Amino acid sequence: MSKTVTIERIVERSHLASQMKSGSLDVLATPQMIAWMEEASCQVLDLEEGMTSVGTLMQVSHDKASPLGAKIRIVSTLTEQDGRKLKFHVEACQGDACIGKGEHERFIVQAEKFLKKTYGQ
Repeated sequence: MSKTVTIERIVERSHLASQMKSGSLDVLATPQMIAWMEEASCQVLDLEEGMTSVGTLMQVSHDKASPLGAKIRIVSTLTEQDGRKLKFHVEACQGDACIGKGEHERFIVQAEKFLKKTYGQ
């Protein structure tokens, strides 16, 4: 059942906590790390036309700071599927060090129906 996707990203100025207003330091922002974890999780999926997934839960630790210019490897593994509910194990690493890890859940939805409901149409 498990399927894994790995992506790599470089920490740019716009990814820093000081720029994202999630802190005052020039280090990788936790919200950016989480966004990359979601991005990798989306890439795990091979959904039918008109279907997409939405994030519903993210439980992660951000255990080590990363500087501007650091190369971050993000790994997402689909660990469980129950109908339209998906569970992933996610990790972010800088070199050999794990800088963050946790669990992520997504839910498969029909894109058009989801948007209509969201916008009250």
